Amino acid sequence: MTNDTLNVALLQTTLAWENPKANRTHIEDKVSSITADLIVLPEMFSSGFTMNASEVAETMNGETITWLKALSKTKNAAIVGSLVIKENENYYNRLIFVEPNGTLTTYDKRHTFTLANEHKVYTAGTKKIIIDYKGFKICPLVCYDLRFPVWARNSEDYDVLIYVANWPKVRIAAWDALLKARAIENMSYCIGVNRVGLDDNNYEYSGHSAAYDVLGNRMDSIPESIETTEVITLEKSHITKYRERLGFLKDRDTFSLKV
Repeated sequence: MTNDTLNVALLQTTLAWENPKANRTHIEDKVSSITADLIVLPEMFSSGFTMNASEVAETMNGETITWLKALSKTKNAAIVGSLVIKENENYYNRLIFVEPNGTLTTYDKRHTFTLANEHKVYTAGTKKIIIDYKGFKICPLVCYDLRFPVWARNSEDYDVLIYVANWPKVRIAAWDALLKARAIENMSYCIGVNRVGLDDNNYEYSGHSAAYDVLGNRMDSIPESIETTEVITLEKSHITKYRERLGFLKDRDTFSLKV
């Protein structure tokens, strides 16, 4: 089914440290009154951004995946976020996009965060994905990927760029600037959902979850540092109007990317 609009819920929330059950319960409560086509959760929403992969890792048949499928069906909404997955003896920071009909699409975080030694624990992904959902082409990425514009480059003419994150307050100015830049340079909606609160490593997260239109205009009114959820409406006609009028994507350079 093709729609001209897509209602997207941005869930800015605290996360219980390495406690998937508590996080599932908390998130389920937070989305109970939400009506949307797509619900966006933070990075590692079941555990917080932990390097203790062996303590929290699940499989693709585990409790959190089963829960995601059930919640998506109940809410009649797609849900996207990342969690720790173990597969073939490797750990992945894996983004899951689940649709109400049970369809799962996955993306393994390409740019592992070397400053936190994520690269020593998690295997980096090698494939960018584009998801066609309700007529919108969506490119979902994870946190540190935001710093690498070539990986997000809109060579597929996608409509929506999504980043799920655990981005600390100390570097939040970069988060704000880069989300807006990604929207402008790719002429797409750009959505970033970040957690709030303290983790067990004493890192503070201030949220700054946001949505930008294709011109880089802020669309939401999400406050910083508190738990909140806001639903914003994306319009296909907005994308078409400005891409046809301005044509910036037609002038992009052509090159191939080796991964």
